[in-house]
Amino acid sequence: MKTKTLRIGVKSVEQSLDEFASTAEAIERGEGVRKSSGVFFASLSALRKSLTPKRLELLALIMEREPESLNELARLAKRNIKNVFDDITYLEQVGMLSKVDAGRETVPVIDYDSITVDIDLHDFIKPGQGKDSHEDAA
Repeated sequence: MKTKTLRIGVKSVEQSLDEFASTAEAIERGEGVRKSSGVFFASLSALRKSLTPKRLELLALIMEREPESLNELARLAKRNIKNVFDDITYLEQVGMLSKVDAGRETVPVIDYDSITVDIDLHDFIKPGQGKDSHEDAA
């Protein structure tokens, strides 16, 4: 089985809009653009909120056990169905899984088996802290 990785990271709204504009301009010029996908959050705290240990456990159970319903997932996780439902709904909203209606049941589905987290350290440099902002002590 081929490994598929979900790429997640931190990207400001401004960065996302800049990338969108650059891509649109390249398409307008007739240039090819490289497809890029992933789930990005506007802040590190938002990313951390999404990747709680319990949510990661749910994702792992979905990948490994392929539950046929949210009730089955709740039993596997030994968690209350309402809490599992809330976590699954949140993970679906941020793009980390999908739900498929299968008759009377809702089946949680993921199409990856690993997650890579991208964090650009440049995003954490405050104005005046960059390498051009200090003088050499020579």
